[in-house]
Amino acid sequence: MADVRPLRALHYDLGVVGSLQSVIAPPYDVIDPAQRAHLAARSAHNVVNVDLPQDPLGGDPYEEAARLLALWRHQGAVVRDEHPSMWALQQDYTGPDGRSLTRRGFFARVRVEDYGPGRIRPHERTHPGPKEDRLRLTRATKANLSPIFSLYDDPAGAAWAALAPQLDGDPWGEATDADGTLNRLWKVDDPAAVARVTMAMADVELLIADGHHRYETARVYAEEIGGEGDHRYVLMCLVALQDPGLTIFPTHRLVRGLDADAQQRLGAYLREHFDPQPIELSELRPPDDPTASTPLTMGYLDGHHRQAYRLTLAGQDLADAALAAYPEPYRHLDTAVLEALVLEGVLGMNEESISHLEGLGYSRTDDEARELVLSGEFDCAFFLRSSPVRQVQEIAAAGVNMPPKSTFFYPKVPTGLMFNPLA
Repeated sequence: MADVRPLRALHYDLGVVGSLQSVIAPPYDVIDPAQRAHLAARSAHNVVNVDLPQDPLGGDPYEEAARLLALWRHQGAVVRDEHPSMWALQQDYTGPDGRSLTRRGFFARVRVEDYGPGRIRPHERTHPGPKEDRLRLTRATKANLSPIFSLYDDPAGAAWAALAPQLDGDPWGEATDADGTLNRLWKVDDPAAVARVTMAMADVELLIADGHHRYETARVYAEEIGGEGDHRYVLMCLVALQDPGLTIFPTHRLVRGLDADAQQRLGAYLREHFDPQPIELSELRPPDDPTASTPLTMGYLDGHHRQAYRLTLAGQDLADAALAAYPEPYRHLDTAVLEALVLEGVLGMNEESISHLEGLGYSRTDDEARELVLSGEFDCAFFLRSSPVRQVQEIAAAGVNMPPKSTFFYPKVPTGLMFNPLA
């Protein structure tokens, strides 16, 4: 089973840096250059300076990250706890669908192990590039700078019930991110409460929701160092699968570089194997299917004719045949069916080209996906439904990884709430 423990966290001293608001940042992989500059200007101690480092003199950015983190510790801007704790996080947010929700989780350190039943499972294939970047940063800083977001099964709510009585007072810190999510953080160092959480997590299996690259980096780093020690653990934010604030949203697929022949093949295939119905641009995202039992239904925007369609697969048997080697839950996964039938089957992509984004793009918002096609940057877009949480769990339990970007867990867990030292 997964080994979940409290940690002696590195964290900001809010009396020195002023506020948590000024020093947090989104995860590194969603920050563009303009946003990075804005965050760095917000505070000299903003975490983006070490998590997405740049050396102003043109030197090694990873060495610059290590230098800055050491300087912050010397200044007292970042301090390490004397005793192990767990940290409770509540996120009040409005989702892309307009609903106001609260998601609850907690930070702990988790022993790094090989993927496997009863321990830790991935749920998506990953792109190769970010792994090397995160490994070089870990080697330099000897710390986990941003958490992995993982899910655990807790029908009785025992873990959160152990933490909840410790949250009566004001939070240790709070910050509102750029998406309007209010993040409130409590430090829980009561030994009895920590022991009850540890007991509640003793028999759980963890499912990585977001942060596969970081987890795989942690595995490589742990083996590089060898032996036992703090480097055998990684920082995680853990959320129960039953949490009412746990939501998943889709990531739409966009395609570019289609010549006339490819466009004709694609159009002929979609007309033959789908039921295409013209719709308004505002209707491109299809209604979700909470049961994940209906055949693939998606929105399709053709950039050449600037026309939107609702496409419904002619029958589930088409998906079953294309994915016959995969377990039944996977054959109902929209991203897998689209990949097998269209991206690979018609357009000739393969796992390597998809991993390297050759002719493929992603968008997490309907508006952005529409604009990228209508502006001519992409030739067409496929607008997808959300995957139910239970479907994600069933596919992971079957030992199969989803295509990249199959899930968009919202909101993100900010970077900078705390760090996990590895030495």
